[in-house]
Amino acid sequence: MFPDLRVGIIGTGFVGRVHAAAARSLGAELVGVAASTPERAAVAARELGAGRGFRAAEELVGDPRVDVVHVCTPNDLHFGLSELALSAGKHVVCEKPLSTSVAEAAALLQSAGRSGLVAAVPFVYRFHPTVREARERVRSGETGPVTVIHGSYLQDWLLGVGETSWRVSAQRGGASRAFADIGSHWCDLAEWITGHRIVELVSTVQVTVAERPLPAGTTFETAGRSVSRRPVDTEDVACLLFHTDRGAVGSLTVSQVSAGRKNRLWIEVDGAEGSVAFDQENSEYLWLGTRSANTILMRDQAVLSAPARAYATMPGGHAQGYQDCFSAFVRDVYTSIARREIVDGLPTFLDGLRAARITDAVVDSARKGSWIEVSA
Repeated sequence: MFPDLRVGIIGTGFVGRVHAAAARSLGAELVGVAASTPERAAVAARELGAGRGFRAAEELVGDPRVDVVHVCTPNDLHFGLSELALSAGKHVVCEKPLSTSVAEAAALLQSAGRSGLVAAVPFVYRFHPTVREARERVRSGETGPVTVIHGSYLQDWLLGVGETSWRVSAQRGGASRAFADIGSHWCDLAEWITGHRIVELVSTVQVTVAERPLPAGTTFETAGRSVSRRPVDTEDVACLLFHTDRGAVGSLTVSQVSAGRKNRLWIEVDGAEGSVAFDQENSEYLWLGTRSANTILMRDQAVLSAPARAYATMPGGHAQGYQDCFSAFVRDVYTSIARREIVDGLPTFLDGLRAARITDAVVDSARKGSWIEVSA
């Protein structure tokens, strides 16, 4: 589909490999990868079918054969590498959070605007066909005016005292962990589905595991008892209440320590005439509620709206999942590059800045114990 597009990926952990699989599935040329060491880059290049392993990220960014750079590193490197890539004339896909500070996220948005290049952030849950359907049901007025937006995003990969990650450290991951990592996805969906904007919120956060082992560098790790430990300075749980600019109220619980919940993003939008609810772990279905009846809508091209049908690449009953969402996101990035026009619904650095501002408000509110206005 995109045989003339040449891709470089920085960071070869879990999400870097997801990016690589999406690029390959779209026919793009994977020129090379860069990792934490030249040795890891060489191994990853062989495993991912990349042309080469670069010795350093800067070398990859400077290679004239690379058209688009995917930044899949720890959070503290996002700003510098994205800025470098934009300066080198490369289109950029940067993992979220776009930066660990609002000021840096705003600077990246400005750089992207000046460059005229495509700069995207993978809020990939937008690309579930059932999410697109939920959005259409709200936009069409079927639910009536939205009054309540609520839900949760729950995981359990940091439940145990032996689990750790670079994300646990505020120095590497930023002041917020659970909310910035996964709560930002939920808020992106809440605003994108409804068209509402969160204007004020009050939050509380909790650390449930006071000390964790020092991580060795990979995203998901379990350390032995002999490894030295350090105090945890980012939250395991975040809870918030919020108001929107159109008069709705909402609530959200975010946790990375909820046993049995692997990646449960659940969101419900309640309107004056009907409700819609999406569960990421059961993403083939959309719950629709009215006063008189409840309906389970199955992802099926025969019954979906046109905007949702465009992302239903498999017949009903043939499950689509996370990698399919990611590939759809990357397809829209590459299409935007080819057309020199942003595809409708593509999350860009503007959405990355929005997430940074909401995260900043969550951190500020938890620290002050009060309601906080969210910057526009």
